[in-house]
Amino acid sequence: MERYATLFDAVEVNSTFYRLPKADTFLKWKEAVPASFRFAVKLSKEITHVGRLRQLEGLPLFVERARLLEEKLGPILVQLPPSLAFEEAVASDFFETCRHLWAGNWALEPRHATWFTPAATDLLEFHRIALVAADPAVNPAGTVPGAWDGLYYFRLHGSPEMYHSNYSENYLRELAGSITAAGVRSTWVVFDNTASGAAVGNGRFLKGLVEQI
Repeated sequence: MERYATLFDAVEVNSTFYRLPKADTFLKWKEAVPASFRFAVKLSKEITHVGRLRQLEGLPLFVERARLLEEKLGPILVQLPPSLAFEEAVASDFFETCRHLWAGNWALEPRHATWFTPAATDLLEFHRIALVAADPAVNPAGTVPGAWDGLYYFRLHGSPEMYHSNYSENYLRELAGSITAAGVRSTWVVFDNTASGAAVGNGRFLKGLVEQI
């Protein structure tokens, strides 16, 4: 973690999707990085994939642990299974609970077409929830940030071959330009094309471009 923090100023923690770490682990993460470093924490699959946003008993403890990162906690990322459709009552209860537990940034990566409708967008905007821009996206509407515009969150998995493909310099230059032109207060770009080792190079190149603009 200390070495990683010399190259980048943020990280998305994916392990929390599978198992909630102990409190000591969050505290160690916080102490291992500089003051300017930020963590995005992926919400547990027990809430998103098993409970399907209906069983929220584990959500308070998850948020309590994440908040141990204090000022170094960035967004909490909520990734939904492709089969989970938008149900307004269920989504409203979930987002209200999220907002009650933590007033910070939340990012949602839905993968069912019903989440990219005016009703879903209105609810997300009301609760200040940002829609993730994914590449490749399951739904075409998910290729750009959406809903609440106080946070831009990009998850780039590699295209055309997920987890492997390297992003071209032209693609990264266009992305850097769109990020800086948008002027969003908080922007996250996470590269998940790690299987071929492309993520580090893509991340460092993009970071350098943004710093130059």
